[in-house]
Amino acid sequence: MRWIGLAVVLVLSLLIVPLAAAQQVGKVYRLGIISPAAVPDPSVATSPNLVPMALRELGYIDGQNLVVERRFAEGKRDRLRGLARELVQLRVDVIVAVSDEAVQAAKDATVTIPIVMGFGNSPVERGFVASLARPGGNITGVQYEASGEGQLTGKRLALIKETIPRAARIAVLTTSESGSRAQLREAQKVAPALRVKLVVVEIQGNDYDHAFARMVAERADALFVVASTILNRDRKQIIERAARYRLPAMYEWREQVEVGGLMSYGNSTVDLSRRVAAYVDKILKGATPADLPVEQPTKYGLAINLKTAKALGLTIPPSLLLSADQVIE
Repeated sequence: MRWIGLAVVLVLSLLIVPLAAAQQVGKVYRLGIISPAAVPDPSVATSPNLVPMALRELGYIDGQNLVVERRFAEGKRDRLRGLARELVQLRVDVIVAVSDEAVQAAKDATVTIPIVMGFGNSPVERGFVASLARPGGNITGVQYEASGEGQLTGKRLALIKETIPRAARIAVLTTSESGSRAQLREAQKVAPALRVKLVVVEIQGNDYDHAFARMVAERADALFVVASTILNRDRKQIIERAARYRLPAMYEWREQVEVGGLMSYGNSTVDLSRRVAAYVDKILKGATPADLPVEQPTKYGLAINLKTAKALGLTIPPSLLLSADQVIE
């Protein structure tokens, strides 16, 4: 009987061990995301929403093997350092920093936790990395513009002028972010050659009614929306008011055109978020930021929404339609 009892115990142990092993939870990664913007609507295609979605495609599921800690500064840049310190205290495995200000805050908070730049610019000049090919520290990621900060601005401004040749006054909707200021400086450089006067309108809080009222009062013929995490988050408000005041507008992201903006020249939020997620994936699998070159875009695309053009009574020049990468009809 004793041997029978031992046999039963042995069989039960063989059954229980695999069951316990199957129930053990695997490695759960903790991702921190920090942004200067406010909390975005879940339906808006912004990187804090898109990066976790892209990671899901790579097998990281929020709530299962991934915990996402999001921190938003609500447009108050002085809050970023405190938010970055919060993520460090939570011992996240990787920090995705959306904007240069967010990268700086994360850099000041840690020299050990890997930081992935989301849509940063001029990382060498800002001291984030030693070089694009060999970052050398705990920061790497995606650079928004290959040619440097603000360089796409001239192309965008020229495109909106080509679309509306009569435009003599173009409103520039901007923010207090450093990247926005760089774009504004570039726009001011190229405006004389395009024979346009810029009406600079810096958004305060989210008072877009006041911003557009000023554009109308200044008799703006068109609108240039700078590349900004804040303005990208508020795309719906901007696009609705541009339609209401019949202002043809140039945007930064293809997704802004897909939801009613007139035109954009640059990258795709979805594509860039996938590239940021790819960096996170590599780091979680053991790669070090110092060995991961900063990625630069190799191609930009022109998107045009013909429905919006028709609503505005605009005829898009055939040359632009032929060169467009995406035309929404």
